[in-house]
Amino acid sequence: MSTAKEEVREMLDRLPDDVSYEDIQYHIYVRQKVERGLKDVEEGRVFSQEEVERRMSKWLDE
Repeated sequence: MSTAKEEVREMLDRLPDDVSYEDIQYHIYVRQKVERGLKDVEEGRVFSQEEVERRMSKWLDE
């Protein structure tokens, strides 16, 4: 398993040379969110479509 530092270096190598700091931050942010989501799935922290619709209906029906 790669360290976070190694993964960031690999990501930077794939980005264009003229990438902005803002774009780098965005790519790191997205990667963190994807990894967190995958971990949540592995640990069973998920909702069914029906549960999401039930929860969202409280906000959408107002």
